[in-house]
Amino acid sequence: MPEGDTIHRAAARMRTVLAGRELERFEAPRLPPPLPAPGATVERIEARGKHLLVWFSDGLVLHTHLRMSGSWHLARPGERWQRPVSQMRALVAVPGALAICFNAPVVEVLDAGAVDRHPVLRRLGPDLTAPDPDLDDALARMARIPAPDAPIADVLLDQRVASGIGNVYKSDVCFLHGTDPRSPLSAVPEATRRALLEDAGRLLRANLSTVRRTTVPGAPDGTVWVYGREGQPCRRCRTPIRYAKVGVHARGTYWCPVCQPPPGGA
Repeated sequence: MPEGDTIHRAAARMRTVLAGRELERFEAPRLPPPLPAPGATVERIEARGKHLLVWFSDGLVLHTHLRMSGSWHLARPGERWQRPVSQMRALVAVPGALAICFNAPVVEVLDAGAVDRHPVLRRLGPDLTAPDPDLDDALARMARIPAPDAPIADVLLDQRVASGIGNVYKSDVCFLHGTDPRSPLSAVPEATRRALLEDAGRLLRANLSTVRRTTVPGAPDGTVWVYGREGQPCRRCRTPIRYAKVGVHARGTYWCPVCQPPPGGA
């Protein structure tokens, strides 16, 4: 699933060709009307964590969530698309440019009031890609998690706590703070919880302008601490990195068994 930095990069690219332009054509084959009408202006493109919103002057808002399969592509009129037309879920056309959403499982058109009432959007925690996210709010949300024995890996992915973190940052910030990602939330001190959120935000913001996500300072682009490195030597202690599916959603998780010992040494 794309992480918050990916969505913010997509929004930034789309702003360069869509923002302030008049809509020539809007298509969303699976959606009922009302839909944004030609002649409306694309007012702004907004990223909220892993959600992308395109606001139009006629009061409608296109909301997409890419999950595992979706992507946004830009093209010029007449240019060959990178995916088949059958995979198109939404198209925003302005003079000289197209923005095409392929294969996104969540595509909907809302009015502004529906955005405010949206059951997912209104519950999102602070966006860690923001310059100064409200970590106190995120920590308070974390403390209210109804399952205190939930693994910290799951809690970090909970977009109601803080939005933007995905599997890469979840795994790598746990490594940075010597925290076994399977540790129950109740075993993670508040100071460590804050540090995990702080570093997740720092890394997300550091990768807003690069496609090759990097978490290791001074290393070549694309270098990460543990994510995707099952069986490879830990960059600190050379112990083979481990992998497991963790939590209620069985999300792939990586860690070093030496640098990140389980609570109590179990």
